[in-house]
Amino acid sequence: MADSLVVIRSGATEYDLHGRIRGRLSIPLCAAGVAETHAAAELLANSLPTALYTSTAACALHASRIIGQTTGLVPRRLNHLENLDQGLWEGMLVDDIRRRQPRLYRQWQENPWAVSPPDGELLEDACDRVATALEWLLRRHAAGRIALIVPEPLDRIVCWLLAGMPLGDLWSRETRPLGFVEIPLQKQWTSERVAGAV
Repeated sequence: MADSLVVIRSGATEYDLHGRIRGRLSIPLCAAGVAETHAAAELLANSLPTALYTSTAACALHASRIIGQTTGLVPRRLNHLENLDQGLWEGMLVDDIRRRQPRLYRQWQENPWAVSPPDGELLEDACDRVATALEWLLRRHAAGRIALIVPEPLDRIVCWLLAGMPLGDLWSRETRPLGFVEIPLQKQWTSERVAGAV
């Protein structure tokens, strides 16, 4: 199993900056997101990982091209790492959901495990899907430091699964100065451990 995973949050899109729920919509990086990604790529180039993987989300693919050009790494697409499916909420402003569906909004904020967006994906199902993809990825590399580019809030799900980091508000844009976090991996990490935590 790999020694560590660098989880890179793909840069901002226009939807993120305007408070819209992106979910699985195909939205590229905006100018601010491109700048964020260039800054993260420069930092990553100082200590190159052995491999670079990316979600198939449009913003992650956009970020992977920038990071690949800067670092010389060839990004490889990783299936089953699509963003959290937000169903009918995708494209909506968070404020509109708060106003139009106050009870559902409150339930999502208090306990996102207990509610599913209309026609969307349960958080537990997303975690199962992501855990399976992560287990495959980490077993593919016997050692070393690997990097993974994923959109927000999928980055939080990955960090929660691997390191127990808090999920926080899945609709607010998280501010991490570097745009990525490196997680040392425990040799005993398995999807069974993750499933027990859900």
